[in-house]
Amino acid sequence: MVPLAREAAAERLGFVTLEQFLQKLPPELKILHDGGNGAGLLRWVEPSELEDPTPYLVDGEFILTAGLPFLGDGGAGGKVDAYVQRLVGAGVGALGFGLEPYFDGVPGALVDACRHHNLTLVEVPKTVPFAAIGLEFSQLLESDNARVFRQLADTNRQLMRAVLSARPEHELLAALVQRVPVWALLVGADGRVRARAAAGGSATSAPGGSAAGSTNPGGGPWNSPAAVELSALQPILKRLLAGSGPRVEMDSLDEPGSALVFGHPLRSTRDANLGALILGSGSPLTPAQNSVVSSVVGLLELLVRQRTSGSLAPSQLATALLLHPDSMASGGTRHVNGLKDLLAQSISSTRSAPLRVVQGLKADADWPAGDSPVRELLQWRRMFDTKLVEITDYGFAAITRLKVDDALLAETEKLGWRLVIGDATEFQGLASAYQRATSLRARVQATGRSARVDEVTWSVAGLLGREAGTMLAARLLEPVLSQEDPERRSAQLAVLRTWLGENGSWDATAKALGLHRNSVRRQINALAELLDTDFNQAQVRAELWFALQYVDESQSR
Repeated sequence: MVPLAREAAAERLGFVTLEQFLQKLPPELKILHDGGNGAGLLRWVEPSELEDPTPYLVDGEFILTAGLPFLGDGGAGGKVDAYVQRLVGAGVGALGFGLEPYFDGVPGALVDACRHHNLTLVEVPKTVPFAAIGLEFSQLLESDNARVFRQLADTNRQLMRAVLSARPEHELLAALVQRVPVWALLVGADGRVRARAAAGGSATSAPGGSAAGSTNPGGGPWNSPAAVELSALQPILKRLLAGSGPRVEMDSLDEPGSALVFGHPLRSTRDANLGALILGSGSPLTPAQNSVVSSVVGLLELLVRQRTSGSLAPSQLATALLLHPDSMASGGTRHVNGLKDLLAQSISSTRSAPLRVVQGLKADADWPAGDSPVRELLQWRRMFDTKLVEITDYGFAAITRLKVDDALLAETEKLGWRLVIGDATEFQGLASAYQRATSLRARVQATGRSARVDEVTWSVAGLLGREAGTMLAARLLEPVLSQEDPERRSAQLAVLRTWLGENGSWDATAKALGLHRNSVRRQINALAELLDTDFNQAQVRAELWFALQYVDESQSR
């Protein structure tokens, strides 16, 4: 086991090799001896005139000296050889010797010692100050780190998209093996395989939890070490599922690409083992690759916590209502209060706080579909601060404690959605509140405007709305409204409105309009013929009455 605290925290995400650095240096510098370590990691450039700088060095430094330790007796061959031997023992990557002010050439004893101990030696002319060499290294390191951070940012975006996909665990493994040269195996707390992925391949699930091999998009098997048998991983898996605390378990297999096998436990908030991620690679990972692995472990841990031990209230509430659907109305006080508490936990609220039902509809039927139902579900859960969200055929429905103010409404509408916002209600009134919200859905679809239940006039005209009512009037009264003579149009509408308002009474209509009852009868009969309908039917009279409420005054004149 390798405790996380012992990991090399000082390692950079990016690195510069000696070969990369030497290629960036001015051409005036001469390599007097190539130690063959150009691919080695170069950590820093350090000027030093100490006779023994090694106590202050770390592995992979480029030491610069003007030769002060070699003046006088220090220039003796034995002392020079011992100096170089100490540098090699300290893991120095290369030695740069600056000409002047002490020497006008590199001492022969130093060249011989570097060749003997195979230390890369570079001659630095007086025209190139040590500060310029240090600055060149800093700029090269900064450029490399910037590249690494850009790659990490791209990787993190890919990992977040994977988390929001319909199969987050599988997509996370697929993203991991695309970015890191490993094979990956996700195992549940029961020791059964949940998903696996191979370098350059895609993640697959093992049917029934068996250790099935990965397959590529074409359907054939991946020729990769992802086919490592689960039985070969039992020792490391046993340690992962039996231990405690954050840790990394190590192992090695003879399989290709499995010289280094390491595993991370997936733990609950109470340090219970919920599963494990086992990875295999042919060589140690770079710090940047280890960072990607750490991110994937953290995301997998969140997913497994969410599935097993997180957000228990919604599942308890759903179970109780599924098994006892009438318990809201017939259950005892203690039972109902228990349901209220579960509901409150699910919407980040209190037992007595008012609730609202919100329904969301796409403003445009041709609006592009979301990335996945899971992504949309998480989006609405975040925006309405609730875990009670349902993806429906018309959009979504949610139960929330929020009032859904204008700012939240505007944010939702920017995403191309329109809302029906329910009125405040209590636990037992949720079903009725849902029905009231549902009754406004057709109006929102027709008008393209969000609606609040508590701002609607609860009448047929109020529920129908201005836009739908105008469409109804234009359809039912089109033969009258299309007449070119405004006086005739206005007179006919006035007679029809008055007659309907007087419940079809000839005498009352004649009195209200100042006409003879026979004149009213003739005009009503003419309108029935013009509109091609039967005024004796109550439904026809009702529809015409509502349609007349939406005829503009300008059309009546």
